[in-house]
Amino acid sequence: MDEPEPRRFRALFLSDFHLGTKGCQAEMLLEFLRAHDADTIYLVGDIVDGWRLKQTWYWPQSHNDVVQKLLRKARKGARIFYVPGNHDEFLRKYCGSHFGGIEVLESVIHETADGRRFLVIHGDVFDMVVRHARWLALLGDWAYETALILNAHLNVLRRRLGLSYWSLSAWAKLRVKNAVNFIGRFEETLSAEARKQRVDGVICGHIHHATMHDMAGVAYVNTGDWVESCTAVVEHHDGRFELIRWAERRSMTKPAREAPAGSGLRAA
Repeated sequence: MDEPEPRRFRALFLSDFHLGTKGCQAEMLLEFLRAHDADTIYLVGDIVDGWRLKQTWYWPQSHNDVVQKLLRKARKGARIFYVPGNHDEFLRKYCGSHFGGIEVLESVIHETADGRRFLVIHGDVFDMVVRHARWLALLGDWAYETALILNAHLNVLRRRLGLSYWSLSAWAKLRVKNAVNFIGRFEETLSAEARKQRVDGVICGHIHHATMHDMAGVAYVNTGDWVESCTAVVEHHDGRFELIRWAERRSMTKPAREAPAGSGLRAA
């Protein structure tokens, strides 16, 4: 059966696939990529998890299918920018290079249809743990991977009970005071960088917390991830941003109709 026509947007922002790990929700990501297309696609870091692949090689067919799908979109005319993060930092030495139609950059400025300018950056360079205590970051990565394995088993049970996907780690993150404080500091730091660069906002990833809001006059947008929340951010052709929570939408048989044109940010 032919696939339905994908929803088309001016720009699509995705981050934190963590291909090469068992926590990657590759099947849901493939569903999303089949259902959505854009003139410009930004891969905002941690697409491939080099940290995990150094320890154990894990690369199922679904992860390869994600890469092939992106390369196919590039061949069909989409302009794709890859902004590396800390887990795929090995690509930073290739900034300025092109691979299969995908351009690798340290950061990039995106201009919306309504003339606003956004700094697109993964965000790990503003994470003091990643920058100055790598051993602690690696320990945290191991603990996080363990939580994701538990989460996978939990969701197998939920599917058998007819329940939708739910992220244990995302739920816990918002209930631990230190984690909530870290998220707040990260958002403040990225917003300050946007002000420093005299842009209207920042689009980032890294902390696996999808959100869009105003930070004292600066638009803060985090694309989330494809490990916990399965989220992406799109720009409509009128310049509006929309946060798509695919895990919540995937049961729908028809694409949701676009909302009337308006200004500002909107989460869905």
